[in-house]
Amino acid sequence: MKGTRYSISRQKACQPCSTAKTKCDRKAECCTRCALRGLSCSYPQTSLSRASSRDVGDNTGESTEAGLYNSISDTSILSGANPGPEISTGPDPQSLGSRSSTSQSLAVGLMQTSGSMSPTDTSSATFVTSHIPDESILSITSRAPGSSEVLDFSNLELFSPIDVDGISNRWLNTYIPIPGQKVKEYPATITAFIYRLLKSYATVAVRGRGVPPFVHPSQISVTSTRPPLSTCLSLVRICENPLPGSEGVAADVLQREMNNLYEQQGTYDDFTLLAAFQAYLIYSMVLFFKLNQVSGSFLRQAMMNLQELACSSSRNGLMCIAEQQRARPRWEAWIVAEAKRRALFTMYLFDSVLSTQDGLQTFLGTELQGLPASADKYLWRAQIRRDWETAYNIYLAHWPEETFRIDELWPIPAGIDEPGLLERRNRVDRWLENVDEFGTMLYAVTSCTHGG
Repeated sequence: MKGTRYSISRQKACQPCSTAKTKCDRKAECCTRCALRGLSCSYPQTSLSRASSRDVGDNTGESTEAGLYNSISDTSILSGANPGPEISTGPDPQSLGSRSSTSQSLAVGLMQTSGSMSPTDTSSATFVTSHIPDESILSITSRAPGSSEVLDFSNLELFSPIDVDGISNRWLNTYIPIPGQKVKEYPATITAFIYRLLKSYATVAVRGRGVPPFVHPSQISVTSTRPPLSTCLSLVRICENPLPGSEGVAADVLQREMNNLYEQQGTYDDFTLLAAFQAYLIYSMVLFFKLNQVSGSFLRQAMMNLQELACSSSRNGLMCIAEQQRARPRWEAWIVAEAKRRALFTMYLFDSVLSTQDGLQTFLGTELQGLPASADKYLWRAQIRRDWETAYNIYLAHWPEETFRIDELWPIPAGIDEPGLLERRNRVDRWLENVDEFGTMLYAVTSCTHGG
């Protein structure tokens, strides 16, 4: 009788609650816990599938692809680190599929991009056996805003206020002198500061504790996430605590996925292309900061590809038309524009780190002049549309004139008079009143580098 009762009680919990070993109220269609976290609420018919999915690394003769299949298909990882594998590529919530079929599809895709390895290669066994306790995995979807609200990322009405071609050609600046180039003289302490901050962004993604500050929370909600980003947030988890000697296997897998993203960029819509740009940036930082891929030609070529992806994404628009008109844009349009700008700023800082690593000069990103700086924290962190609209109305009242630009943090132009200097400093102070940690970081880097 005791065994029967135990069996029945286990069946009373849905799959996510069972995985998290927490109480489930089994409400119709979706339990309370899954609704709050934006999880796909499903009820397993047998517990054998869950047990079998954890059987990873028992056979030391398995190939790397098979090891990755088992690792990424583990429901404890999928439910904890990333909601992406649960949904289709479209924004329609009616297209949500079952956890088992979609996780298998993701695993098959990863197997295809990771290439073939010899069946005698036993490195995969040591690679995938580093255990990640389920309790240490936080649900990213629990932090996603408006989990019950479906966002429409079509018809965004964006434009680019800058010459975006300068973004894709940035890597040439080190080798070909361009009129008007300004060298960034980073003090050693600032270089170390940037290094540590960007490393923390990579670590956050690898450990599944959240997303870097250039990814908006809505991008990882169940109804909005796109495969380039959702796959990335699942795949980089294999880089947490790799055993000695296995870093090369992990790096090879990430590099193959990066190549796949780059080759498919022409097939993406604007929102998916942004996800591809962000994912490629995350992969690059993980390779450098977590897998120690500091030498070799791949990372430098990857930065060229990354700048081209950034250019393609930027060409679709970096600013809302309504922003230019000092009106309130649609929430979805603002999310995409702000996420693009933050990803661009992060990419430029990362490029500076790589240039310093290679002993090359770094130059001020003058091609970004005119872009809005990182936005008000209340706008970036708004959980629902109504709160964001209220915050934006307050923002417009606070900034009745043009928005604060990134170049206002750069060196003070020559010939500026005293009233102009005072106005510039007042605008910086007003911007600093409501910035989040990302904005504080931008100010620290620019202020300690060239003042202002």
